[in-house]
Parts: sequence; structure tokens; C-alpha cells
Amino acid sequence: MTGDLPRPRIAVVTFPGSNDDRDAVHALGLLGADVCTVWHADEELPPVDAVVLPGGFSYGDYLRAGAIARFAPVMRAVASFGADGGLVLGICNGFQVLCEAGLLPGVLRPNASLSFVCRDVPLRVENARTPFTSRCEPGQRLVIPVKHGEGCWTYPEEQVAKLEAAGQIVLRYDAGTNPNGALADVAAVTNGEGNVMGLMPHPEHAVEALLGSTDGAFILGSLVDAALDRRAVLA
Repeated sequence: MTGDLPRPRIAVVTFPGSNDDRDAVHALGLLGADVCTVWHADEELPPVDAVVLPGGFSYGDYLRAGAIARFAPVMRAVASFGADGGLVLGICNGFQVLCEAGLLPGVLRPNASLSFVCRDVPLRVENARTPFTSRCEPGQRLVIPVKHGEGCWTYPEEQVAKLEAAGQIVLRYDAGTNPNGALADVAAVTNGEGNVMGLMPHPEHAVEALLGSTDGAFILGSLVDAALDRRAVLA
């Protein structure tokens, strides 16, 4: 998506302690988005087609990851945006924030190993019919890095089948590669409406061959496409 083609506007929120916000801005820009940044204390979002909550350690991960950030003034605007059907993607710490804010099912607990993990992991696409995976094929294998200490997604085990039936489980760690002990190998989930998603892997670190993988472009590129479609619908 280059040249004179339209560029959807996507906001990347920065919290105190965010450290992947610039990476997200760079990656989304490479994939054709017009990216703006939003500060955690802002009470309103600018006119945008999608919002990304990036990785890092918002508010130092005091109490627990995402627990303080969910009370940031900007989160009221993000919640309202999502409730109106706006596209919201939370990456790693952003996933934690969205779960703490009640915008996504489940919670993120410390890794089963109680150790920080940082490595490439293979993922399997469970649902390719979301705004975040439209460039993927069902069952496609992606390799995207993780780097987190609290990525163990947890949910009432008896309810997981309902999420799966509803298409809310979007990505799983490929067989035997679960880096954090997440229930049912879940790496990414959406809300019931499918317009809000959180994932622990970092697609913004996998959009250039120099970094070892371009598979993150399947995720972020899908978001750019969906944001552009949303702009067209609302125009």
C-alpha cells in the first residue's frame, strides 16, 4: 500500500514504560498506515481508524502487568472506541492492559517457568476470518518473537470451548512450543464482536527480513487492510 493509495490512520498509545511503541509506529508505517501517537493522559483519541496498545512495562508493571494502565485516562476513550466497533489491537503488555480493562476474556499470569522468555516461537492460525488475520490462511504457521514474563493466558477451563466455537481463539502456540504455560496454548484472543484482539507475540518485530521473519506483517498488514475498509464504510 504505497504511492497515492489511501493510508488508514492508526493510533499507537504510549504509557509510561512502553518500549515498543516506536517499533509499532515503524512497522505500521512500512505496511501503509498513517500512524499517530497518543499519550496515556490524553482523554480523547484523534480521528483514527484503529488503535494499537504496544508492548513494554506500562507504569513499571507495578501491582501486576497492565493493572495500573487500565485506569489511564486514554483507556476510557479506547474502551468507547472499541464499543463502537473500532479496531483495537493489544500487543504483549497491550494484551495485558486490555484483559485488565475487561475488553478481552481472561487474564495474563506469570510464565509457568517464572522466567522471562525472549525467543522466536511458531504459531498456528486458528481463525483467519478476523480483521487481524485476513491475510492468513487457516492453519498457517507463523514465526513471531515473544518477550515477556507474564504471558500465561488463563481462563475458566470449562469456558474455553465456547470461546473456540465463537472463533475468539485466533492464534495458538504450535504443538510443544508454548513458552509460558498459557491454557490451551492460546497466544491471541478477540472479544465477542471480533474487533478487539490481544496477542503476546510481537508482530512489529517481524516485518523485515533483516529481523529473521516477516510473518508479523500478516497480522499488522491485516489490521491496516481492515482499518482502510472501516474508513471506507464510515465515509
